[in-house]
Amino acid sequence: MGFISILTIATLVLQMGVPATGARISLQAHTKVTPIQKVLEMMGEALAKGKKEKNVEEVEFAKFKAFCEDVISDTTKDIEVGGKKIEQLNADILKAESDAKMLGEEVAALTAQVATDEQDLAEATAIREKEKADYDATHADYSGSIDAIERAIAALKSREGDVPQSLLQVTASKRIPQATKAAIESFVEMASHEFSEAPEANAYENQSGGVVAMLEKLLTKFEDELFALEKAEMNLVANFQMLAQKLTGSIKDANQDISTKTTSKAQRLEDAAGAKGDLETTTAGKMEDEKTLSDTKSECYARSDEFEKNQVTRAGEITAITKAMEILSSPAVSGNAGKHLPSLIQKATSLLQVEVLEHRNMDTRQRVVAFLQSKAQKIGSRFLLMAASRVKGDPFKKVKKMIKDMIVKLMEEANAEAEHKGFCDTEMATNKQTRDIKTEKVDELTASIDEHTALKEKLSTEIADLSSNIAELKRQQAEATSLRDEEKAKNAGIVADAQDGQRAVEMAIKVLKDFYAGAGGAFVQEGDAEGIKEQMKASIKAPYKPGADGGIMGMLEVILSDFARLEAETQGAEDAAQSEYEKFMADADENNAVKQAEVDHKTLAKQRTEEKLTELGKDLETTQAELDAALDYYEKLKPDCVDQVESYEDRVARRKEEIVSLQEALKILSGEDLA
Repeated sequence: MGFISILTIATLVLQMGVPATGARISLQAHTKVTPIQKVLEMMGEALAKGKKEKNVEEVEFAKFKAFCEDVISDTTKDIEVGGKKIEQLNADILKAESDAKMLGEEVAALTAQVATDEQDLAEATAIREKEKADYDATHADYSGSIDAIERAIAALKSREGDVPQSLLQVTASKRIPQATKAAIESFVEMASHEFSEAPEANAYENQSGGVVAMLEKLLTKFEDELFALEKAEMNLVANFQMLAQKLTGSIKDANQDISTKTTSKAQRLEDAAGAKGDLETTTAGKMEDEKTLSDTKSECYARSDEFEKNQVTRAGEITAITKAMEILSSPAVSGNAGKHLPSLIQKATSLLQVEVLEHRNMDTRQRVVAFLQSKAQKIGSRFLLMAASRVKGDPFKKVKKMIKDMIVKLMEEANAEAEHKGFCDTEMATNKQTRDIKTEKVDELTASIDEHTALKEKLSTEIADLSSNIAELKRQQAEATSLRDEEKAKNAGIVADAQDGQRAVEMAIKVLKDFYAGAGGAFVQEGDAEGIKEQMKASIKAPYKPGADGGIMGMLEVILSDFARLEAETQGAEDAAQSEYEKFMADADENNAVKQAEVDHKTLAKQRTEEKLTELGKDLETTQAELDAALDYYEKLKPDCVDQVESYEDRVARRKEEIVSLQEALKILSGEDLA
């Protein structure tokens, strides 16, 4: 846009031979205007136009500056947000990869542990199978030996014809001592000649009794060894079952941990991959924002320099025109011109100009008032109504400045509201994201707490049931021990009485035998009256021989045998009861050990669950506090950012129309719309 210089104005004046016909004030044909007056009029118009264009340029630059500041501010914030997000994504990637690596190491360690446990279980199973095979062979050997001995004893006692065969079956056992075999073989050889030669009854009977006693002793020994073998086998079975149960449980738990950690590792790797994708997108977006910021700054700085230069040029032009008008209006110029022009015509012209100007100003003000009132009613603007009132009431010279001030104020409000809108959009979006994330986290933590609470209650119930079972087993053990002690004491008393009876009977038998040995016979057994008479007759016929009747000794032998049988049966019952008691206690101890191990395992699981609940509770408390803070901040944002009667877009549109309307009013006041 060109500028009108003082030289240009002077040239126009020299070229004019008559007053300009384009003047806004129409005078009578005979009214004359001096060249100085015409120049001053043109210079005034040029001055007004220069000021107007300078002001328009200021307004336009203010808009452009607001746009630059908005773009730079928003882009800078986006870059900062992108940078923070990139840092967070890098941290998330490192954390996810670190977690995946750690989980992989844990899975490898658990896999090695499972392999070790499975190997231990296989080795233990192989050992148990070998032990079982050895036990079965040994048990069969003992059982066969015992059966052969029992049949041999029965044959010897009944003196059956297959005695040699039965004894030979006994000697076939590998567990028969060599001396015993020799004795049995000697007896078999003797028995084989029992019917072929004259039998030596006493020798056979004595030898038979010795063999029976030897076999019975050997039978007792084998039975005791068989019982010990069975008891050892029970202990080995119990130990193997406990070890197998422990290893099986360890393998199961480790496999579950492997499955869980493998899934977690895959999830963390997926998280890392997703974060890398987000990182790539965010990095590209940040680079684009940085380019936009750089381009915007370059353009804005260039326009700013251009604006500053234009403003300096326009200010200089206005100063020059003003100075030139002062010079032309001085007495040295206008005074001399007045000497050559009629003073009455000048006065008439001046009065006419004032009247015309005043009339024009009144029409213009009414048009501006009507225009502003119409626009105010159309868009519902109280601001324009106030401007119309000010135009109607204020002096004409103040109206333009008032409208310009209103335009500047509206632009400032628009810039401020745009900044506030950007702030609200950013803060509301960030706050919504925070509220959504924290709400989801609170829900997840609450669900996890409920799950772990249910698990804790389940474990507590199971621990209580197991503890009750252990207590009941211990009570039964205590009761069994009490009954066993009572029974053992009772049996011990019976055995002691039987032993005392045997000793007394044996003593009596010894006394009698000693007497018999000295008297050459035995006491006569006392019987009924007929028996006594028969004995008296016999004593008369023959000399008295003590011990001829062995009735008393037979009875004593029977009594001694009864006491011995009582001792043996009682001792046998005691041994059986003790064996059953020991088996019951061993089974109960094994059951208690298994249940106690389960209690320990579940107690540890419960403790871990409680620790996890404490951790989840702290996380929930922290997250809930963060959610509450976000909700409180949202409530603070609502009055300024949400609860608005008029939307931001409507306010922007209304303010834009107000600015346009005020600019139109300013044009009307400046007379730019007049033909």
